[in-house]
Amino acid sequence: MNAGPEAMLSEFREEAVTTKRILDRVPADKLSWRRHAKSMSLGQLALHIAAIPGSIAKLAQLDEFDASQANFEPPAPKDLSEIHSTLDESVRSAEEHLTLRGEVVFAKPRAGVLRSIMLNHWYHHRGQLSSICGCSMFRFPKSTAVARMKTHLGDQWARDRPLR
Repeated sequence: MNAGPEAMLSEFREEAVTTKRILDRVPADKLSWRRHAKSMSLGQLALHIAAIPGSIAKLAQLDEFDASQANFEPPAPKDLSEIHSTLDESVRSAEEHLTLRGEVVFAKPRAGVLRSIMLNHWYHHRGQLSSICGCSMFRFPKSTAVARMKTHLGDQWARDRPLR
């Protein structure tokens, strides 16, 4: 493998650990909670985050993708174990794709697809989950932006955004 795939795989593995820490803090009794009627439930968002790496790795293997035929409505998980097992399988699938097909995947433009869709999409939704859950329900890892925001803004930030 050349430096590109090795760097991508290293970054992916670091992000998988961070994602697992965040998903470990999702409360089982709040999986159906929604911030508003048009948003995903907390469980749907967590399951979507867990599935992103494997889904994008599969997408990168396709010669073409018709977004008009895709289903963008994430399913609701039955329980936390489904979220955790989805993450485990998704990470395995993505790692397999990144290591076995490194030269093919990282030929342009697929490297850009993986970075912009897999990693950046993962960061975006993980930030959503951190924001929702970190507001008032439980502690998140100090390395997340939520912890830094709470430290910077104090208790007022958490009081202004309670879960209902």
